[in-house]
Amino acid sequence: MPSNDPGTDTSSGDITGDIASQVAALPWYHSIDLPGGVTTPGVVHNARVIPRLRLPESYAGKSVLDIGAWDGYYSFDAVRRGAGDVLAADSFSWDGRGWGSKASFEFARRTLGLDGRVRDQNIDPTELSPDALGGTFDIVLLLGVLYHLEDPIGVLRRAANCCNELLVLETESTLNWLRFPAARVFPGAELNGDPTNWYQYNERALVGLLKEVGFTSTTTVYRYPLYRRFARAVRDRIKGKPFRAAFYSSRIVIHARKG
Repeated sequence: MPSNDPGTDTSSGDITGDIASQVAALPWYHSIDLPGGVTTPGVVHNARVIPRLRLPESYAGKSVLDIGAWDGYYSFDAVRRGAGDVLAADSFSWDGRGWGSKASFEFARRTLGLDGRVRDQNIDPTELSPDALGGTFDIVLLLGVLYHLEDPIGVLRRAANCCNELLVLETESTLNWLRFPAARVFPGAELNGDPTNWYQYNERALVGLLKEVGFTSTTTVYRYPLYRRFARAVRDRIKGKPFRAAFYSSRIVIHARKG
């Protein structure tokens, strides 16, 4: 992650302490490395997750749209990979409907010295369009968003309309062994106890939808291994949680390209 490490400065101890105290006062979903060896206490350990995404090593000369940016980890990572223009877009995690806060994103961006390099826009995914965003983007990141949406197909089409080259999709998936496209719907909080979790599409359905909205080729770069799903389900069962819910809960990463 990009950082302006103050470790060589004689006042770095004070700076680090100030950063740590401000981090402690904010809610965090992403684990972001900040100057002075401070890491935000995120729910997600992003350094472990990011290898699964198989992102291009270089974004040099590319523009990047990060849909559902939350605390901004992947937006800031885009700068590290050389992106020329980065737009972090969110609404649910920034406007008070969720437990996140835009203050966390703004603090991390400022602390990393990226105020002039990562733009932000408070916009709901259902409102995405080239007109609303001021143009299209070479790379679009749709990470951990699709299954939270009541209209995932409509938003997938909107994301495709904003994308010139590559869409990186990371989402919930299930039933990959079926030979036909399928989706599961989870009313209430049936999926992982979260009422904002709506859908799990299997791989065939996701690939079909991506081609339907305009992508010419897809590559599945990651699937949550079956043995890990089974181990997690056993662990949850021991804790008194339903075995089936954990076993069916899986993650998948697909790269979809145009041209």
